[in-house]
Amino acid sequence: MPSRLPTPVPDLAPGRGALRPARSWLHSDAPSLSLDGPWRFRLSPTASQAEDFAAEDFDDRGWDSIPVPSHWVLQGDGAYGRPVYTNIRYPFPLDPPHVPDENPTGDYRRHFGLPADWSDAECVVLRFDGVESFFRVWVNGVEIGSASGSRLAHEFDVTSVVRPGDNVVAVRVHQWSAGSYLEDQDQWWLPGIFRDVTVIARPAGGVEDVWLRTGFDDGRGRVDPEVTAEAAAFPVTLRIPELGVERVWATPADVAPLDVAGVEPWSAERPRLYDATVSTAAETVSLRVGFRTVEISGDRFLVNGRRVVFHGMNRHEAHPERGRVFDEEHARADLARMKRFNVNAIRTSHYPPHPRLLDLADELGFWVVLECDLETHGFEDAGWAGNPSDDPAWREALLDRIERTVERDKNHPSVVIWSLGNEAGTGSNLAAMSAWVHARDTGRPVHYEGDHTGEYTDVYSRMYASVPEIEQIGADGARSALAHCTPAQSARQRAKPFLLCEYAHAMGNGPGGLDEYEALVHAYPRVHGGFVWEWRDHGILAGAPDGTPYYAYGGDFGEVVHDGNFVMDGMLLSDDVPTPGLHEFKAVAQPIRFGFGDDGVTVTNLRHSADTSDLRFRWRVEHDGSPVDSGVLEVPVVGPGGSARVPLPPVRVSPDAETWLTVDAVLAAGTAWAPEGHVVATAQRDASAPRTVPAARPRTDWRPGGGTLTLGIAEFADGSLVRLAGRAVTGPRLELFRAPTDNDESASDRVEDSDAAVAGVSHADLWRRDGLDRLMTRRVRVEQAARSLRTIDKVAAAGSAPSVTVESVWSLGADGLELLVEVEPSRGWRTVWPRIGIRFGFPDGTAPVDGAEWFGLGPFESYPDSLRAARTGRFTADIGDLSAGYARPQETGHRSGLRRLTLLSGGTEVLHVEAVPDRSGRRPGFTLSRHTPRQTARAGHPFELPASTTSHLIIDAAQHGLGSRSCGPDVRPAFALRPEARTIRLRITADRRTG
Repeated sequence: MPSRLPTPVPDLAPGRGALRPARSWLHSDAPSLSLDGPWRFRLSPTASQAEDFAAEDFDDRGWDSIPVPSHWVLQGDGAYGRPVYTNIRYPFPLDPPHVPDENPTGDYRRHFGLPADWSDAECVVLRFDGVESFFRVWVNGVEIGSASGSRLAHEFDVTSVVRPGDNVVAVRVHQWSAGSYLEDQDQWWLPGIFRDVTVIARPAGGVEDVWLRTGFDDGRGRVDPEVTAEAAAFPVTLRIPELGVERVWATPADVAPLDVAGVEPWSAERPRLYDATVSTAAETVSLRVGFRTVEISGDRFLVNGRRVVFHGMNRHEAHPERGRVFDEEHARADLARMKRFNVNAIRTSHYPPHPRLLDLADELGFWVVLECDLETHGFEDAGWAGNPSDDPAWREALLDRIERTVERDKNHPSVVIWSLGNEAGTGSNLAAMSAWVHARDTGRPVHYEGDHTGEYTDVYSRMYASVPEIEQIGADGARSALAHCTPAQSARQRAKPFLLCEYAHAMGNGPGGLDEYEALVHAYPRVHGGFVWEWRDHGILAGAPDGTPYYAYGGDFGEVVHDGNFVMDGMLLSDDVPTPGLHEFKAVAQPIRFGFGDDGVTVTNLRHSADTSDLRFRWRVEHDGSPVDSGVLEVPVVGPGGSARVPLPPVRVSPDAETWLTVDAVLAAGTAWAPEGHVVATAQRDASAPRTVPAARPRTDWRPGGGTLTLGIAEFADGSLVRLAGRAVTGPRLELFRAPTDNDESASDRVEDSDAAVAGVSHADLWRRDGLDRLMTRRVRVEQAARSLRTIDKVAAAGSAPSVTVESVWSLGADGLELLVEVEPSRGWRTVWPRIGIRFGFPDGTAPVDGAEWFGLGPFESYPDSLRAARTGRFTADIGDLSAGYARPQETGHRSGLRRLTLLSGGTEVLHVEAVPDRSGRRPGFTLSRHTPRQTARAGHPFELPASTTSHLIIDAAQHGLGSRSCGPDVRPAFALRPEARTIRLRITADRRTG
């Protein structure tokens, strides 16, 4: 009878059995055999199953087939369980190191043929590049060993048990283990063998490991080699053909550093790589070498002697169908997209990625903060009691993780900082990890945000620090105590480079205020930028009850404990579509800046190491968004950090249209990540002739009115608009509510730099408390005058005393129909408003309003604290394309700075609206959608939005900012919308004569 042994998953040891020491992930010509492909698979609900499945003669014909690599919860449409999403909490009891008996366990089996000539191999290795979370391995019925560390490589020596011809490998994978306590990253829990499995023939006299440390100084490169090989493997030869390097080391003692002349340095902007090989008579290992020196000088982080500014993204491995399974084509496209959006850095949150990703980072050019597979965030809710970071019993496991991280990826020039992990509290084990890294690699600094006082790390790092706080960190002479620090500790941290390992939480519509963070980088040299949280949404492709596809988030798979849509916080939607926030990031981070003056434009190169020889500068002039002139701006080559002043072309200014000059920096030739002509940076200058806006003519001859009335294209019944240009219409209705963004819904206590928020209470709850989503209107009076109509309404919510008076005046004049709306709040409003606008409804009828053409800011949505990507021009979009496809429906689609708007139906012009600036010169914005804010707010997913028979146009005098409160600071005071009197003035026509 097969034995049933106690489950080994509480074992704190990082691995047992024939587990080999960590080493580099190398490109070798040694024979190898991929075991990727279909495996036999069986899932059990607990970990205490019989082990007879590992026997060679076990009959697995009744088992299912599953692909490797994959996650079993993403296979079989739920046949093997479902994904679980948590941010902080563990999805099992906090009882370290134990896990529940209800522990899904997957058994895998696969046959493979071993070539006969492998009998000459000195060692046969079975490598797993990623298994979540704990696994045991048998080959030909013999147990080989076990390991944990889901995102780390593990190699087992199977020499003694394999044979030429047929072999069988069996693997048991437990979803939960002691290692799960160390892997509480903000992501889906996705068990299985999800990275490659490979059998390798290690040749006698081969290269076991190699590390080519490099340096660069003033045109000279340096290689400091470390070769791990038996003495009998020598001589060993290093070749870098392009540099004429061929160095033969006869014995291990001969291996020594060498200087190389005529070297071009590696940087994220110019990722110059040289092909290199390290070979013995039995094996050749291929590498790509990049020469760069990483150092900290005082409070500056330098590469090749120049300060680095990180315009970075936190990047998880995530795909809506594959989960964390690596696909090189998709990864390359993903990194190329990053480059096109001016992203220059990646933090591998919160684990080492697939090793091929780092090859791509070397090639395409990124500064990489490589993070260890460590997070114990769930212990925070227990006051960090029992946290493995400070428990000696866990030290071996934590040291193993950092060793496997560093050893695997040490050859990559893109890796410039090692990170110990994320949100694991602090303690002696983290300090021991740091000490190990410092001893092993003197050429890269150590990062860990949780070391608030700087006891064992080299850079000062924070998450979601506010702008005022960073000013106190960056300013010379600042003496205020930093968070969690004494005055002495604060002084120590201020003496280091500062970076934001996470900031600007990109959840839903947002983040706002990116430009304010960018300004800090230029004002305070010790501030080195940071990493937006995060690169992409983690939505999992699912189907609604009616089959409609959508991207699922926490709770959509029936999880008992989950954190909802907090996993949807990326600059890229789950389907690879860039969000408006990513376009804003590109504009804020653009490495070329333009300063316009009367005598020309100053071109400033903010790059680290690249001059502008790869760029071409174009200019164009537009009148009211229509091109009238263009050309090439002759700009001399500007070195990194330099500037050049160049004359501007004569600009033909229109007397009766806005004149805008736009300058673009574009790629002069295609690259590996973008085609020729790709826009790297852009800027606009308003060159319009001064124009005055006629004031609205006051009227005093009002008399009571009612019944029906026609004013040009407008028809009214008892003061209410019923038709425009022959089309049914409702409104204008005061709109103060917006479908809350994820930032609006956050009940964060982070209100230290906001005077418009209530700690622990979301803005959305305050808006609902005040009834902004359920306003009711009382018509106070209707009045008429010659060719004019005036209504006065009082708008308030049930159960609420504060109100808003809305005066609307319609008048017919030589310029067509004009609407003037004056909005005046009463006393007693206690919080910010989401918007101040008026809403029109256009029922579909025979020709639905389905698009818009506008002259204003575009082409993407924009808000008060997210305007840098917006440019003034003429744009056209279908109604569906005006909204961003956020995973949870919310406020979207607002276009600021509106001048003129044309509503379209099937490409036909329906109605023209001219927006007149108010007395302060402020212009309104617009939103066109198939749903009202209330309908949108009630939906948890796009497929839950109701069927629509109406298009809704909202003209906003003002909108509240976006901020980053879902996991960061609230909207800054300058962009918070307080209840105030505002004016909206529109001219409406049914043809182009006034447009």
